[in-house]
Amino acid sequence: MGFTLQEIADALGADVFGAAELTVTGAAEPAQAGPDDLALAMDPEYADGLAKGAARAALLWEGADWQALGLRGAIVVKRARYAMSGLTQLLDKGPDIAPGIHPTAVVDPTAEIGDDAAIGPFVVIGKGVRLGRNVRIDAHASLGAQARIGDDALIHAGCRIGARVVIGDRLFAQPGAVVGADGFSFVTPEKSRVEEARATLGAETDAKNTGWTRIHSLGAVEIGDDVELGANCTIDRGTIRSTRIGHRTKLDNLVHIAHNVVVGDDVLLCGQVGIAGSTTIGSRVVLGGQVGVGDNIFVGDDVVAGGATKILSNVPAGRVVLGYPAMKMEQYIQAGQNWRRLPRLMEDVRVLKKAVLKDDADD
Repeated sequence: MGFTLQEIADALGADVFGAAELTVTGAAEPAQAGPDDLALAMDPEYADGLAKGAARAALLWEGADWQALGLRGAIVVKRARYAMSGLTQLLDKGPDIAPGIHPTAVVDPTAEIGDDAAIGPFVVIGKGVRLGRNVRIDAHASLGAQARIGDDALIHAGCRIGARVVIGDRLFAQPGAVVGADGFSFVTPEKSRVEEARATLGAETDAKNTGWTRIHSLGAVEIGDDVELGANCTIDRGTIRSTRIGHRTKLDNLVHIAHNVVVGDDVLLCGQVGIAGSTTIGSRVVLGGQVGVGDNIFVGDDVVAGGATKILSNVPAGRVVLGYPAMKMEQYIQAGQNWRRLPRLMEDVRVLKKAVLKDDADD
């Protein structure tokens, strides 16, 4: 199945030139593009690649001379990366899940399945589950009792949606995502070594860990509309209240959200981010890969944290932070410059110390 240049341009809100009726079936980098591919040359630096490939049409930058590039047709876009979003959505067919319920799926008779659902092989849907319209669930996924999922969800193979989880419309869950596992919450009969360390800032005490007892998770997970979950990311249920994820928030692979966490709207959490229990993340926050956030703290709206930052205390709205522990970006850059100067500083101290000792000896 292909698309004409005109159909693609209409989907992108872009201008089309030349043979608007030309059909393409895929997209490719310019040098590897075949005659049925749309070459992706949205920057002048990719122009040379067009001569190496065989594309008849390309996605080009504003001001490009498409005829001089030897093309039959072209689509011109203003913002290349944004155009890629629309193009890839148009061309992505998604998993091939047959309409209806596969014979090997196990669906509890009390479950409510919306119209036009596609339920793949070996899917398990528990008691009282409610699914909206156009839900697509790939092989070996499971949904626990009383789970609720809205319209137009796409749940890839091997996902686990736990009991009582509530999810809005247009969920996009990559393979292996787990929503609604128990939170990691344990307590000791007496004050543990960890509690004493926190209270005394690490002073030596006689406290001992005398055996960990589970605090069970009675809450659930609530997720808004248009949320995306990366492969093998995990969201734990709350202890009493629900863990909550806001509308349009995106989680990358291997992100972990602990019990009772609240994440706002339009948040971007990159690979291997970990957020500890009972922390609140504001809206429009971006946390780079491997960022860690401590428990029981607040990260304000519009905060940006660079990769591997460790956030151990509250961060006010709008701040850009880096480092371990997290500090303002400008402070971190200055600190980095100072770290690089340390060897020279130590050498200066050594020379000065030697001079002082020599002067003392001369006296």
